[in-house]
Amino acid sequence: MDKNFRVGLLQLAYSNDYNNNTKKTVEWVAKAAKQGAQVVCLPELYRTPYFCQKEDVSLFDLAETIPGPSSIAFKQAAKENNVAIVVPIFEKRAPGVYHNSAIIIDADGEQIGLYRKMHIPDDPAFYEKFYFAPGDLGFQSFETRFGKIGTLICWDQWYPEGARLTALRGATVLFYPTAIGWHPYEKEQYGKAQRDSWITIQRSHAIANGVYVGSVNRVGFEKTVETQAGLEFWGSSFICDPQGVMLAEGSTDKEEILIAEINLEHLEDIRRNWPFLRDRRIDAYNGIDKRFID
Repeated sequence: MDKNFRVGLLQLAYSNDYNNNTKKTVEWVAKAAKQGAQVVCLPELYRTPYFCQKEDVSLFDLAETIPGPSSIAFKQAAKENNVAIVVPIFEKRAPGVYHNSAIIIDADGEQIGLYRKMHIPDDPAFYEKFYFAPGDLGFQSFETRFGKIGTLICWDQWYPEGARLTALRGATVLFYPTAIGWHPYEKEQYGKAQRDSWITIQRSHAIANGVYVGSVNRVGFEKTVETQAGLEFWGSSFICDPQGVMLAEGSTDKEEILIAEINLEHLEDIRRNWPFLRDRRIDAYNGIDKRFID
């Protein structure tokens, strides 16, 4: 049996000071390590405010290459703090080709993987299709010094197929770095239902696949378009076990660190008693790769 390990989520708010955002987040990684975290995950697009509230070609200048400022800073932070880190960035892959990505860095400071967000939304104030090409690296798992993890990103949260394929590649915990919040004019009428749906679908991924899930969101109000209402990010980061039991839950408005143990003996016990992966009818799922079965 592999050893248990502890994961940490950084629920943070971000400003227009991009370099300071990196410095601040590096400092919070060190705090998480001191609290016992061994694998740390940052929120989606951690380095900037959520710029996808509008379509503006000048904002492509926010993207960074790999290697770049984030990979350099967090490789050093990983090595200094003996932690693996999931670092979500706005990736410039080539001129005119950009992705919403996550760099996976192991505790020795070496990059061991890259995930590119597969599902790209296009909603009011979430105009991501303007900025990001769909991911083309597939659903993966990554062997860190401490344990095997998978990462998906935000809109991927709504797709059980992505969670399933990542779990089938051996991940024991699925990380979902996220930037999701309320439109202020919707919050009173729909806010609770939206947040509850977001939590429920991810807990369902944990249960259906017999894995831990760590979902990390940002907090704070961000308004990047003067004529729009802005977004109130709802925080509510959490870590749950393979039965969907909440192990750590964040507030809706505070910066904080969430930490929980990935207990592999508990995971094994749950999978023995709820053998959902064993009982899958893989012979009967023809058509799941179709857009719609007419």
